[in-house]
Amino acid sequence: MFALKETEDGVLVNIDVSPNSSKFGISGYDEWRDEIQVRITSIPQKGKANKEIIKEFNKLTQARVEIVSGLKSSHKTLKIYDISIKEFEDIISKNYPGYLK
Repeated sequence: MFALKETEDGVLVNIDVSPNSSKFGISGYDEWRDEIQVRITSIPQKGKANKEIIKEFNKLTQARVEIVSGLKSSHKTLKIYDISIKEFEDIISKNYPGYLK
């Protein structure tokens, strides 16, 4: 999966965000853009969407999360610290079965 790239201190994750959903969740993988599709409940206004993304991925992975690119875009790159690609994939597969290939 090209949406994930391991670094020496964590993993970079490319996501495509769909705001104003009924609940937070990973809804699939876009093979054309190599991005994980993420639904969030917030609207993209005054940083609310970015805060929700950081909070939910932090809760999901139990690791420090920051947005390293795409602060004002629906296409974002997250950095999740102190985790490997395998660990990230295992967490996603456990919580959202069938969404990562």
